[in-house]
Amino acid sequence: MKKFLLSVLMALGLAAPVVASEGGIPLDRFPYEKMSDVAALQNGARLFVNYCLNCHSAAFMRYNRLRDLDLTEEQIKKNLLFTTERVGEVMKVSLDPKQAKEWFGAVPPDLSVVARSRSGAGGTGPDYLYTYLRTYYRDETKPTGWNNLAFPNVGMPHALWELQGQRAAKFEEVKDPHDPSKVLHRFAGYEQLTPGTLTPRQYDEAIADLVAYLAWMSEPVQGSRVRLGVWVLIFLALFTVIAWRLNAAYWKDVK
Repeated sequence: MKKFLLSVLMALGLAAPVVASEGGIPLDRFPYEKMSDVAALQNGARLFVNYCLNCHSAAFMRYNRLRDLDLTEEQIKKNLLFTTERVGEVMKVSLDPKQAKEWFGAVPPDLSVVARSRSGAGGTGPDYLYTYLRTYYRDETKPTGWNNLAFPNVGMPHALWELQGQRAAKFEEVKDPHDPSKVLHRFAGYEQLTPGTLTPRQYDEAIADLVAYLAWMSEPVQGSRVRLGVWVLIFLALFTVIAWRLNAAYWKDVK
């Protein structure tokens, strides 16, 4: 019962999950209020098209669906339509899969439902993506020159490094509490190597907008579904009261 209540609270964004990523670090809580902020979702769509859609496709998402974010077709064509000429087309890329596998070691995955695919018993998809996109650091031992705390040995380079700047991760050696003969490397913070075009706070806000859009894209009707669900619950509550009183009235004279 406790696990069920916790999962409900996490889904509503009312509880911050204390979970671990693939790298073993706790996931940061995604600011779920962004999901109802149309301006944030519009900015997230802009960031997605400019920084993600170069390599990653969104084959289950059509450009004209962005009208649900209060964008006109003219705004979509002028600001977000770079890979095709028709607003009704899906968000696809021209990157050749064979070249992508040669460059990155694997074909960049489709991001249509990435926010849902990363959800699980350990935490929510937006929490993971929010942490992942904010924990890149320079690592010259890797082919791309980048590594990630949430996803160690990640094959994807830091596409947003110009916004965040370049950082190096600092680690300290500590003894393994379970085996004193072993030494563990514990993360001890970042060292800013070069500044980005955004301040750290602005970068976090931008990532929150991007993740909000990815979460929205994975289920564009989720806002309508939630609103409809509230009315359904209200109806069921009222119907339960009416049914209870009718039942009492029907059986009151039955001996």
